[in-house]
Amino acid sequence: MANTPEETPTGAAAGAANGAAPTLNVLAQYVKDLSFESPGAPASLRGREKAPAISINVNVNANPISETEYDVTLTLNAKAMADKDVLFNAELVYGGVFRVAGFPKEHMLPILFIECPRLLFPFARQIIAENTRAGGFPPLMIDPIDFAQMFQQRMAEEQAKAKTAPVQPS
Repeated sequence: MANTPEETPTGAAAGAANGAAPTLNVLAQYVKDLSFESPGAPASLRGREKAPAISINVNVNANPISETEYDVTLTLNAKAMADKDVLFNAELVYGGVFRVAGFPKEHMLPILFIECPRLLFPFARQIIAENTRAGGFPPLMIDPIDFAQMFQQRMAEEQAKAKTAPVQPS
């Protein structure tokens, strides 16, 4: 007799039947810091012949709260310039509390610095878009971010730093 869909363990249920399944849960999301500045308003709101230069900086940090819970923050800074004038400067620190359990130790950093910010990004992107729109500008829709590439670059920088660090005499 074939199993009905209700009787077939899948996903987390199958993993739980074979032992503790790895889990990644979002327990909370929050705005830690939000700032929008438009120092030249209302003059900066007028139409322009060319698009402003927009620079976007992204940073990710993770801190343990307990053995299985982590606070991960995604920081987005967006600055729009027209010539030497700042049109707007938007800064957001958006955080999430994640429960991460059952993963091998070597997977923890990629989970915290790739997967967690990947889950936070759409919400942070929307907050930046809404704030630039509320500031009188077109909504700034930040392009998707390759958090895996950011993580690999950060690890390469850390390794390079470790190789060039002076050896302390004993």
